[in-house]
Amino acid sequence: MTNGFMDIKAIKEALPYRYPMLMVDRIQIENETRFVGLKNLCFNELYFQGHFPGHPILPGVLQVEAMKQVFQAGVKCVIDPSGEKDIYLSVLEKVKFRKPNNPGDRMVIEVDVQEMAEGRAVAKCSTKNNSGVTCQAILTLGTRDKSGPTGMPTTLHDEYDVTEGIPMDVNKIMSYVPHRYPFLFIDSIVKVHADEDRVIAIKNTTYNEEIYQGCDPDYPVLPGSIHAEIIAQSGAASVLSRPENQGKLAFFMTIDKAEYFAPIYPGDRIVIDVNVPAAKGRFGKGIGEITVDGEVKTRVALMFAIVDDE
Repeated sequence: MTNGFMDIKAIKEALPYRYPMLMVDRIQIENETRFVGLKNLCFNELYFQGHFPGHPILPGVLQVEAMKQVFQAGVKCVIDPSGEKDIYLSVLEKVKFRKPNNPGDRMVIEVDVQEMAEGRAVAKCSTKNNSGVTCQAILTLGTRDKSGPTGMPTTLHDEYDVTEGIPMDVNKIMSYVPHRYPFLFIDSIVKVHADEDRVIAIKNTTYNEEIYQGCDPDYPVLPGSIHAEIIAQSGAASVLSRPENQGKLAFFMTIDKAEYFAPIYPGDRIVIDVNVPAAKGRFGKGIGEITVDGEVKTRVALMFAIVDDE
């Protein structure tokens, strides 16, 4: 790093991310509380192939991931002076997805730190392209000891495993949502409650997934931004399967608040419990919770828009 500038070599030395999850190409450390990043968006990147194919846009949660990475690079020496901790997304608040980022855009990431001390930092963040602000959010980073799974799952087969009579397998899910490999993050919906507002979805995690290849090879954990995407996709599959919404699209609009309690490792079976009441008009709200072996990992409150597929 020279005069506060970080090229890709310096970024890779500061962050544990690699292809395909490294979401920043250059960073300028303007002062101790303001950092600016640049991410060039190219159609060759994997996530464009699986997110609204035919109308590729950058997933909103990857804008959040870009913010987190620039923020982490700027504050890591203060919040983790030993360099031995896991710096993680602790809380995500007031996220507004305002405009799309498309292949060919140059995305600028701005981070303004509000609080910073050992173990914790808070910042107001935004992403922009040539058309203006595309996303805004408040991020809180925390630190925790690095850990890992300590044994086999509590049960190897139970009510959440795929059976012939489940409401939606992955093919049925893909008939409703526009997500595809490598950005489809639910494998099945195994339960729909009587009021049809609440569903239980499942995602199996495995080290073979590209997303884990983009993490520290010695400490692969699922990025917090993807936790929110998993809950959003589960809610979208539920909403878009309803007769009045079939043939429509659901767009992520806001994350009111997301709280992250514990890491998710390869080999974990994620259970997603999502409650999305019928929307009044074009907009609806949902609340989701992720558990692994009964332990709560994440809670997210979000809002979405339902639009015609044009």
